[in-house]
Amino acid sequence: MHTRPLGRTGIQVSVHTLGTMMFGQYGNPDRDECVRIVHSALDGGINTIDTADVYGGEGDAERIVGRALRGRRDDVVLATKCNGPMGPNPNRRGSSRRWVTSAVEGSLRRLGVDHVDLCQIHHPDPGTDVEETLGALTDLLRSGKVRAIGHSNLPPSDIVEAQWVSERRGLARFRSEQPHYSMLGRGVEREILPVCQRYGLGVLVWSPLSMGLLSGRGAKPSAGRMHWVPRHLTDERKRDAVEALAVLADEAGLSLPHLALGFVTAHPAVTSAIIGPRTPEQLADLLAGADTVLPGDVLDRIDQIVPPGTDLGPIDVAYTPPQLEQPPLRRR
Repeated sequence: MHTRPLGRTGIQVSVHTLGTMMFGQYGNPDRDECVRIVHSALDGGINTIDTADVYGGEGDAERIVGRALRGRRDDVVLATKCNGPMGPNPNRRGSSRRWVTSAVEGSLRRLGVDHVDLCQIHHPDPGTDVEETLGALTDLLRSGKVRAIGHSNLPPSDIVEAQWVSERRGLARFRSEQPHYSMLGRGVEREILPVCQRYGLGVLVWSPLSMGLLSGRGAKPSAGRMHWVPRHLTDERKRDAVEALAVLADEAGLSLPHLALGFVTAHPAVTSAIIGPRTPEQLADLLAGADTVLPGDVLDRIDQIVPPGTDLGPIDVAYTPPQLEQPPLRRR
């Protein structure tokens, strides 16, 4: 599997990244099998693992990854995320200096490592000044506990603001973004991916298989995925598009997952596609398509089914600005 540069960090990451959201109680509760998935991914050429403190239920996925990496840590670009709620305490979430510092320390303990290669802010936090967050991350970089910093699910205006604050305050720069991108969710093509290119950010896209909808014709979503995205998985408009894309995949001599992965990795802004297998069999199938390159006529047909820059519908776990969720924030 070939590698690509993670923005301008000098770090080389595999074109596929192993995501671990399905490790633990909401996906695969078999810890031994999850460890085997990690080992198989590394043996298959993947060199990058993405996890988060909230995955698996308050850090369980990080503990599994830490166990799997014993003796192999130096071979891996290890990325984690913080900002999500770790229990009911309102100060155990968000992007404050207080919590970011504590959250990274907690991740290092669970992973059993002295540093992570990429620390990402999981979601926007409108209640915290980005200078506060960048100040904490800059100190973590200087301490050696973090090698690079990034964000996930940021709107384009927030990406630009963070870059300006770094320059004007002499703080470390965010070096990567992790947005949702798939054949069914192409909204990031309008602004987010171009902004990332403009600022030289690496892009690790999550859920290129659209939370399981692009796993294959007739594939049934797991209970874990239904827990996360029930509306998304039952959206009729998306299902109609999946049927059309499945026909295209057959005509191109590809499986639908390989078509989906070849699509996202074809975009010049994309560094790596995060795959989140729940079983060893799913991983083996995804690895088999790691070198898929889609010809121009196939990409044109995808554009006809789902036009560029189009999201067919919201995805339950995607970030929604509070102004859209809370009526008092948009009414006098």
